[in-house]
Amino acid sequence: MLYPLRYWPMQFNQFFVISCALLMAACASQPKRVATSSPASPAPGVKVGKPYQVFGKTYIPHDDRTYEERGIASWYGPTFHAKPTANGEIYNQDDVTAAHKTLPMPSWVEVTNLDNGRQLVLRINDRGPFVDGRIIDLSRRSAQLLGVDRVGLANVRVRRVYPPEDWARNTAPLSRQVELAATTAPQPKAPVSPVVPSAPSLATSPAVLRNFVQVAAVSDRGRAEWLAQNLVGYGPAATHPAPNGLWRVRLGPFDSSRAITILEEIHLAGYPEARLIYE
Repeated sequence: MLYPLRYWPMQFNQFFVISCALLMAACASQPKRVATSSPASPAPGVKVGKPYQVFGKTYIPHDDRTYEERGIASWYGPTFHAKPTANGEIYNQDDVTAAHKTLPMPSWVEVTNLDNGRQLVLRINDRGPFVDGRIIDLSRRSAQLLGVDRVGLANVRVRRVYPPEDWARNTAPLSRQVELAATTAPQPKAPVSPVVPSAPSLATSPAVLRNFVQVAAVSDRGRAEWLAQNLVGYGPAATHPAPNGLWRVRLGPFDSSRAITILEEIHLAGYPEARLIYE
């Protein structure tokens, strides 16, 4: 016959309470598992992806830290505009982005148009192109900056790069990516006509030389210097500290007509905030 708990001997009740206390202490003393990540794991928010097939061909995404390849670049635009990319973003044909078959998303590459010397740092956020011989599919804006939009295809070199972390987190539209827009490699200079002896020399006309194109003002000196190095194709580029703590990136000095021409080229190359500075 079973009796209610209140009628059990006091010794058994004490034994039961002590046993429960010992069991709880033993459980609390067990080491807890701590989640760890492999040092080789990609950064948070970076998608490498699983192998996939397109048109019967298998592609294996991987984190190739030293990727560099030459091949054909194509571009894609209105048909895919406002539709999801492979990493879940919404494709904006006016952003500086591109599609690649295997590189992580996002990752950054430097694309050089070997046909005209133009160079652009852009972000990979989609998969493609799935045509033999083509190694990268540019957004419409990227194609415009690299001079590929009209010809459709171009011979390019694609090299993986690693901009500063705060730049890599920037996924804003092109209008806010002034530090990461296109640069043009130095082109061969056209023959210069002989100077007429009576014409004033630039060296004797200091006022003519005080026209600058200010491309950007950034808070980090390293970023400013990096941008200046990528602007040398347009003319003399330098960084200057400003009283407010920012670093100005300027081109020049130029004479007034040349400064206006350079400003137009800089705007077309994707630096909408560039402006003329007179000193």
